[in-house]
Amino acid sequence: MVDPLIPIVVAMTIVALLLVWFSLVMASAEGAVARVTRSSLNNRILEVQTSSDSQFSKMKQLDRIHRVQRLVSDRFATAGSCAFFRIVCNIVDGTLVAAIAGLIGAPLWGSMLAGVLFAFVIGVVSVLVRPRTSGASKPLQIMLRHSRVVSIVSWLTPFARVNGINAGKGKADLSDDEELEKIHLDQGRAMIDRLVETDDFDPEISEMLRNVLTLSETLTREIMVPRTDMICIGRNEKLGSVLKMFSRSGFSRVPIIGESVDDLVGIAYLKDAVRAVAFNPAATDRPVESISRDPLLVPESKPVDDLFHQMQRQRQHVAVVVDEYGGIAGLVTIEDAIEQIVGELEDEHDRTQKLEPERIAEGKWKFPARASIADIEELFEIDIDEDDVDTLYGLLTKMLGKVPLVGSSAVTHGLRLTAVDSAGRRKKVSTILVEVAGDSGIEHDERHEHVAERAQREDDASDGRRDQSAQ
Repeated sequence: MVDPLIPIVVAMTIVALLLVWFSLVMASAEGAVARVTRSSLNNRILEVQTSSDSQFSKMKQLDRIHRVQRLVSDRFATAGSCAFFRIVCNIVDGTLVAAIAGLIGAPLWGSMLAGVLFAFVIGVVSVLVRPRTSGASKPLQIMLRHSRVVSIVSWLTPFARVNGINAGKGKADLSDDEELEKIHLDQGRAMIDRLVETDDFDPEISEMLRNVLTLSETLTREIMVPRTDMICIGRNEKLGSVLKMFSRSGFSRVPIIGESVDDLVGIAYLKDAVRAVAFNPAATDRPVESISRDPLLVPESKPVDDLFHQMQRQRQHVAVVVDEYGGIAGLVTIEDAIEQIVGELEDEHDRTQKLEPERIAEGKWKFPARASIADIEELFEIDIDEDDVDTLYGLLTKMLGKVPLVGSSAVTHGLRLTAVDSAGRRKKVSTILVEVAGDSGIEHDERHEHVAERAQREDDASDGRRDQSAQ
């Protein structure tokens, strides 16, 4: 006589296997729905409409594509429905295995252990093995194949759409491709975090990978040199003076301006200036506007990754940043974009900034450019009443009325401030000499320590005389 429990055990086993298959299908669809775009579905529609298949076959394929379009329109709710049914299937599978073990005579603890282990194994397989891989490599094929099943699952879980609707309201302004890109970025960050946790992964490489993922979120205004720190050239400057300015500033590309910074004429390149005067010394009297090149203009709200690719395509290493009103906001170079990934870049000529004051002689000190004015007041026992600046660099900039270069000097409150050194890739003034501004001391220091400043003044005076004689 046949044991009446055998048909029950067989039926429960078949149901458990079907649930395993269904769990894998849900895991596969959950991985695929996040990677299917509307553009790929539209392309598939065109392929079907232009194919040589019968009309009946075309209608069936188009019906599947339309179902997938409806599922992708709320991909978060669809993925949530698939995840819900996958988990439910794993739980029911564990329960069925525990019941089967009990029917065949296993003790209670053995039945519970068998059910938990089976549910755990199926859960691991559905998450980590084949379904996720297939959903990532062939997402469109997976969704088309299981579109009817996924549609039924989505219809049976209306509560899953609550999160999808709320998420969709926050992303109403995002296109489908932008939304998909954001999903991929989030997944990339999570993957990098998991890799960093392993001991074999280089922390520096992980930091670079994180920086690459944040390029799209970093705006040009965050990495540019602001207009207050820009070194510019007047359009009427002679090439001889421009070459000296290039040498003093350490830059090889400088904007050419008219009456103000917003009156942008172009960009002067050191190579063009050298090429113009190398074999023609008389060209030193030509205006710098004669070697001007058209500038690359970029908005300050442009993401850094788009900026980098644009400069790469157009073979430009410097761009002028404009604000929303069309004014000049600053200057950005391709090195600024690269530094967002690899960190600070310096060459053989770049110096590091000194952080501590250094006494040179009685009443003469070298200070870091960012030293506080309060430190100067305390050391020289004077009162510098300047409310709009806080640092020594800011004070020198205010006295000059422009960005200081190495050799620039000004006298204020009985002190002579002289920029004597620059540091970093941006060649910003890093050290300022502060001394008591006495008559004899000034003449002595100008002869021995500020020859470059005097030579520049003489060059400017000779240029003015030549202009008057030409007129």
